[in-house]
Amino acid sequence: MEDPSEQTAVSATSPQHVAVMVAEVAGLVRACNPMIVVDATIGTGGHAEALLEATGCQLIGLDRDAQALRVAAARLDRFGARVALFHRDFADLTEILEANGTPCVNAILADLGMSSLALDDAQRGFSFAREGPLDMRMDQRQTLRAGDLVNEESEAGLIRIIQDYGEDREARRIARAIVDARRQHPIATTAELRAIIRRAVHRRSGGIDPATRTFQALRIAVNHELESLGRMLHDAPARLAKGGRMVVIAYHSLEDRPVKQRFRELAAQGGFVLPRGKALRPSMAEIAHNRRARSARLRWIEKTAG
Repeated sequence: MEDPSEQTAVSATSPQHVAVMVAEVAGLVRACNPMIVVDATIGTGGHAEALLEATGCQLIGLDRDAQALRVAAARLDRFGARVALFHRDFADLTEILEANGTPCVNAILADLGMSSLALDDAQRGFSFAREGPLDMRMDQRQTLRAGDLVNEESEAGLIRIIQDYGEDREARRIARAIVDARRQHPIATTAELRAIIRRAVHRRSGGIDPATRTFQALRIAVNHELESLGRMLHDAPARLAKGGRMVVIAYHSLEDRPVKQRFRELAAQGGFVLPRGKALRPSMAEIAHNRRARSARLRWIEKTAG
């Protein structure tokens, strides 16, 4: 479970802003001698930079966050024509590759974690640790905001969102508190919503903040994250060339479970090989240096048939 209250205040260009499990990702991708690599969640370009340095690949980068793409473009500018960036959802990967005249690639990377760049921007509304509008849009071209769900979704709908996407046992109590509060006036800020949840559910000693799961659930619902992940997991493996690898880093069970299931399904069908053992985890040294790495799970699969 991601806890926005524990994110450190860093900028995208700060030395503290580091991509997760970079050495592991670079090693897995470099081993397949890639000519073309897709970074499906390029963010501010940490993994992409490492892959461009470690290989001679051409890199296609996607992200829904225009602000992150601008940072990535500046960071990767020195690689010139080796980099092509697209302001798109990774669910559209097949369409992008077709339009780009690239039927197959040698590696696909998807780091599903939230970037500090977005979390630390109070105006984006992702974190309850910083007061801001209830926004939570990864792609600010879309119209649906978290505030729309908080103030307009039915109580039953809020229960479903908080249960399904937050896995919170207190979903009914939280949804009831939100509905009661919005009858008085619209809930406008992250601080207001956090206070409502904290009044409804008291924090247990040593436990995560009661608002954590609801904020995660709203973010997932606003951005249709699991639907996009499902489409990407269904379509992307077919775009790998023989010997190509797909690498996914997940941070909570709602992300990791479908990745694990899809990779097992592909291996069982044939044409893909799944490495034995559990998902790779970051080292203790990396976690000490980069706290946001602590919940990361890396899984990968290799295509063995042409």
